[in-house]
Amino acid sequence: MTQATAIIVGASSLLSREVAKQLAEQGVELALLAQDPDSLSEFAQSLPTKVRVLPLQIDQPQAIIATLESLWHELDGAHLVIVNTGLNSYDPALPWQPEEDIITVNVQGFSAICNTAFRLFTQQGYGQLAAINSIAGLRGGPSVAYHASKAYATNYLEGLSMHAQRLKLPITITDLQLGLLDKAAMQKSRLWLSPPDEVARQVISAMKKAKRKVYITKRWRLVAWLTKLLPEFIYNTRHWRTKAQRLEAKAAEKANKTAK
Repeated sequence: MTQATAIIVGASSLLSREVAKQLAEQGVELALLAQDPDSLSEFAQSLPTKVRVLPLQIDQPQAIIATLESLWHELDGAHLVIVNTGLNSYDPALPWQPEEDIITVNVQGFSAICNTAFRLFTQQGYGQLAAINSIAGLRGGPSVAYHASKAYATNYLEGLSMHAQRLKLPITITDLQLGLLDKAAMQKSRLWLSPPDEVARQVISAMKKAKRKVYITKRWRLVAWLTKLLPEFIYNTRHWRTKAQRLEAKAAEKANKTAK
């Protein structure tokens, strides 16, 4: 295996495509795994390097393992595996089904990918596993299972890194902690919402530098620091209420004052 080869698991997102594009421009051969591989066909053909596109059954761990093993054999190994799989939803009623779906994808599916990639790297003797994670895992949050799953991912990656050290193998584990980009997009914050190409550049730079953990983009490091420092009585306050709930609470408070 002479040419650099990368496998991107969860390649259909905007960020994954941008990372794939920049890696391809650097001459990296790619294998893209997505739940809807047909949606990547035209994109893959536009890239300047050899690209394979394969289906990803993210909710079926055993199928994920079989796909990765088969692809690994076809490629004769890989230098880099990037994991960008994640499911999120929020419902104040906390119904079980969305929570179960998040756990299936973000915990079981994620673990199957990382465990398989690490085992294959161990057999190969080297490699890098990088995962798109989130600072949402630093604390609990309103999307309960999502926040918990990201904390799980952080600890899982740290455990793999420790295991690589015990084995004394040059296997790099990189935890790419993205800021709350969805929230920034909803709030249309120019300060906190960076262009996808810039996010991808920082992701690739962190991987090249073999970073163990890095905040993407760098400005989110401050938010992460503050998030960890805030005492619970401040962190867990009414700012988690939806706008409708805040308006309802204000109306109720006003009505109580009038009644008095």
